[in-house]
Amino acid sequence: MHLHHRPPSRSTGAAPRLAVSVLRGRSGLRAAGEVGHATQEIWERALEQAVGARADVYRLELSAVTFVDIAGADALAAAARRLEMGRLLELHRPPPTLSRTLDMFWPGLSGIEMTLS
Repeated sequence: MHLHHRPPSRSTGAAPRLAVSVLRGRSGLRAAGEVGHATQEIWERALEQAVGARADVYRLELSAVTFVDIAGADALAAAARRLEMGRLLELHRPPPTLSRTLDMFWPGLSGIEMTLS
């Protein structure tokens, strides 16, 4: 008799999700969930909305985002580079891994400001 050990399957868990909603009272969006392969299209649409907004400062409320992969960080950096001079994406309470990724791969990127409180 042969016994095979199978690693636990992730198929029993829910697929990664990303919910995006408009902030009330200011220009910006609130995101909740994960930014990864399964949610990349939602993230990119949200960033397009941010780039296309007329506000000088566009807030991305990210306190409920648990993970942003490298492709999601790249899309964010690309969005920041498309902003007109003087415009800013304000990342409110981004996940620590996103802050580190941006610092490592896009140091000194203008167009992004992070607020932790």
